[in-house]
Amino acid sequence: MPAPRRRILSLWFPRMGADRLLRQIGGDPEMPFAVVATQGPAQVLHSLSAGASVAGLVRGQPLRDALAMCPDMITRLRNPQAEGVFLASLRRWAGKYSPWVGIAGEEGLCLDITGCAHLFGGEEGLLDSVDADCAGLGLTVRAGVADTIGGSWALARFAGIGAGHHRSGDAVDQEARATRSRAAKRRHWERGGAAPRIKTAGVEAQRIAAPGQTRSAIAGLPLAALRLEPDVVTQLSRLGLRRVSDLIDQPRGPLSRRFGPGVVLRIDQALGQVPEPVSPVAEARPFAVRMTLPDPIGLTDDLLAGLDRLLPRLCDTVGKAGRGVRLIRLQAYRTDHTMQWVSAGVARPTADPERIRPLLAMKVEEIDAGHGIDMLRLEAVQTEPVSARQPVGHLEAGKVIADRLAASTGHDDLIARIGARVGMEQITRWHPASSHIPEKTALVLAAAWSEPVTEWPDPPVPRPLLLWRPEPVTAPEVPRLNGPFRWRGRDLTPVETLGPERIAPEWWLDDPAWRSGIRDYWRVTVEGGERLWLFFAHGAAMSAGWFCQGRFG
Repeated sequence: MPAPRRRILSLWFPRMGADRLLRQIGGDPEMPFAVVATQGPAQVLHSLSAGASVAGLVRGQPLRDALAMCPDMITRLRNPQAEGVFLASLRRWAGKYSPWVGIAGEEGLCLDITGCAHLFGGEEGLLDSVDADCAGLGLTVRAGVADTIGGSWALARFAGIGAGHHRSGDAVDQEARATRSRAAKRRHWERGGAAPRIKTAGVEAQRIAAPGQTRSAIAGLPLAALRLEPDVVTQLSRLGLRRVSDLIDQPRGPLSRRFGPGVVLRIDQALGQVPEPVSPVAEARPFAVRMTLPDPIGLTDDLLAGLDRLLPRLCDTVGKAGRGVRLIRLQAYRTDHTMQWVSAGVARPTADPERIRPLLAMKVEEIDAGHGIDMLRLEAVQTEPVSARQPVGHLEAGKVIADRLAASTGHDDLIARIGARVGMEQITRWHPASSHIPEKTALVLAAAWSEPVTEWPDPPVPRPLLLWRPEPVTAPEVPRLNGPFRWRGRDLTPVETLGPERIAPEWWLDDPAWRSGIRDYWRVTVEGGERLWLFFAHGAAMSAGWFCQGRFG
């Protein structure tokens, strides 16, 4: 008996941010309401209610322009952490339809409903049940079913949109029925009728692709339905490719060479030619503590006092689990139902509160208390397994090991303190690399995620203190300097030459800087005492000649 064809359900919540807050404040979805996010120096609309869309507001619009169009609009600041928690709760709710539920972006879910749809009266009945549930929860939802993740994603976000719109997936005027109000259920398709369709701006859009018909179902959708980058969509549109059908019929080789392999990969994923499994998100064990305050607070000293009570409890819980904190976040919930937070990272995982507190104390002043803070929550966002290290053996040896551990701890604390100011990724260190090419003998690694180098390997011959990209040198075209040469507009005369040291390019790599072929390096001392590092390139894909690449001392 052949295996059943794989079926994927994609759910998109285009108004999730606004719907979540309207549920909290008990607001009317028909009133102009928007969630505002900060992008650089400006504030833009991130999520809109149905009433805000009716007023002509669009996602991504600057807040000042939106208020000019709709002065009575109500706004709230975006809380991405709370939205992530809300999406996780929706993922648990979606478990009633399938045991395989994954996260698809910041506002979507992906379900593998293979063998599950018959429990709800077929795929049409399953979508009807999803619509009814979301209507009861006060959520706007768009759904799509196809054989692939890419196909269902495209139908959920772009079904009914013409290719001339060039949208990015935010056209929420295509809402599924029964999401604004409890509409009467129409189950004519259960008696042999056609699959459910929805009306979108006068266009009838089908949200279920029949088994084996994913290609034809998404052919008329805009290119953004393939999950391509916006700049790639713009480039393709300039070439006259606006619909999915325009792109999937093109030769793959030229597409990959001009726009990269990602375009071809997205096409193959949407058509099912490249497997893309649904990856359920494992339930992470939360490490967090909180404190509810009897009266609102707002002073920095009060926040630090609360931190002193929460941090030992959290570190004790993390330490008993055999883990250490790598990234920690302090959340301050305000009386106006908004939240401010600060976070800090450490260079090495630790469960010592004395090493973590100074990092958070540096950032507590960034919290705006507003009208007062009534709850504090401390969460270990990232943790790593750690093992206790205890010096054993000879007394003197134990002291040496203890001193080294103390020095390492101080070094890590210094990295963490500087990283709290400028960012952990800005602190780097050099590490030796396995390459005989002079400019490739070292790697730049993030200091917080790498170990310090205890011993640096010596090169076969001395290397210059300063290295730069090879610069042309005007000299006789012979493999050895026999007289004066010109470099950087100066006429130089060598008084001593040492070498040569022959270095060949890495034949297994096509390095544009080494297309000059084999090089003979010389240490040249010129009149005046300056010592330069010159090489003669014998020529391969590029012509032969002299170059200067470094200076000693």
